[in-house]
Amino acid sequence: MAELFCDLWLRADGDADGSPTVRAVRALAPDVALAEGLPRGGELLRTVAVRSAQLKGGAWSVVVAAQFGAAERDAESETSSGQAAVRYFAVPVTSSGAKGAGGFTVTGAPAEVAGPGRAKVAASPFGTVLPGNGALAASLGEFFNAYLVGVGEVGRYLAPGAELSPVRGSGYRSVAVGEVFAESEVAEGEVPADGTAVRVRVSVVAVDSGGGRWPLEYELSLLSRSGRWEVSGMQAGAAAAVPSIAVGGAEK
Repeated sequence: MAELFCDLWLRADGDADGSPTVRAVRALAPDVALAEGLPRGGELLRTVAVRSAQLKGGAWSVVVAAQFGAAERDAESETSSGQAAVRYFAVPVTSSGAKGAGGFTVTGAPAEVAGPGRAKVAASPFGTVLPGNGALAASLGEFFNAYLVGVGEVGRYLAPGAELSPVRGSGYRSVAVGEVFAESEVAEGEVPADGTAVRVRVSVVAVDSGGGRWPLEYELSLLSRSGRWEVSGMQAGAAAAVPSIAVGGAEK
């Protein structure tokens, strides 16, 4: 609701009263004031709700990010309007149900606010740099060629019990393994005894059919078996309680 309203409100020009966009805003919030004489440049591309907070009862404040495209440079402004900009607006919304269910009403014009600050990030547990020409890096290269490019079957690079479907439709034609960091030093040299486990963070660069280069990053769990490393788990993005693939039917 807040995304839709903010999108319409940013596009509505009070000078063009009676336009379809203005009428849509009035249908959601009849008494909210509109901007007037909006500039032609800086086209609104999209709005995305990034935070919501319940104030009391059915009252909510929803922060919406608005992304604008390039506009012509304003000779009297110090800001380069040739660059895309993201602005943030807090939208006051009241729901007919205290839990945010039922009908909604926008109770006032959006308030432009500062964007969210940066959160502190804990130190990475991956402190060991693995050699780029080592056994583990070689195994990762073969795995990602199967997983992202489709060269061979992914299953041959997975530990027993692990299941992982390859990526389809990305159009990658090649992939190169970059930096590999591990939580321990067990994977620095030759492949150790069977059953040795290690977690790694690996950077890869995938190249699509048009020559575009995509920097991607993964966290993987690996197990040693029969003189090679096999992927036993994958975690993409931030740490989570539930991994993206299961090992032997159990969470790992």
